[in-house]
Amino acid sequence: MLDHTETVGLIVAAQKGDESAKEALIVNNMPLIKSIAARYRNKMIEYDDLLQLGAMGLVKAINNFDVSFGVRFSTYAVPMIAGEIKRFIRDDGAIKVSRSLKAASLKIQQISSEYKQEHGDAPPVDYLAEKLGLDPQEVVFAMDSSKYPVSIYEKYDDDNSQCVMDKLAGGESGEDMMDRMILKDFIRTLPKREKTVIVLRYFKDKTQSEIAKILGVSQVQVSRIESKIISEMKKALA
Repeated sequence: MLDHTETVGLIVAAQKGDESAKEALIVNNMPLIKSIAARYRNKMIEYDDLLQLGAMGLVKAINNFDVSFGVRFSTYAVPMIAGEIKRFIRDDGAIKVSRSLKAASLKIQQISSEYKQEHGDAPPVDYLAEKLGLDPQEVVFAMDSSKYPVSIYEKYDDDNSQCVMDKLAGGESGEDMMDRMILKDFIRTLPKREKTVIVLRYFKDKTQSEIAKILGVSQVQVSRIESKIISEMKKALA
């Protein structure tokens, strides 16, 4: 390990364009990069990519470090390394979310928090839609966009011996998986209103009455739409 004087000497050299000095600093600080990168595992990003992002943050720290700061370089570098990783996860992660969806999601969280403080429960979708001037379907979509997906390789048991993929593989037959894929493709092809009914009914656990209020139709209409879709689903799986 380099002492403080050696580290400062290499930083000064690196800032003057000495690539070997910069490389030495990266190699010497790799344990620090690894310890920070380990905190962000299971974020849908490969560990090697996390290390590369951490190294980029370290290089920024090298380029911007001023010996007059009066702090150790490692103390200055930690937030730079973590910031580079967090910035990538927020802005350029594996799942792309538009700026408008991010903005809507943030507003929904704010309104929901205020509503819950006043009423002690989460606000209904139609209330959020009215507040934001959006369609109920758009509100549901924006709410879902803020949920980070779980990696199938994420550990879920106490001793970290099994991951989500192990549980899925053991609990679903090849035929069941095929049926699920057929249903997924079928739902994707449904018109907007029919798709909304299925999502709210079977993925959001809404009653027909609640869906009717959200869509501005009668419960009878929702029942007919649901029955028609189920009938078509059965044909698709036949």
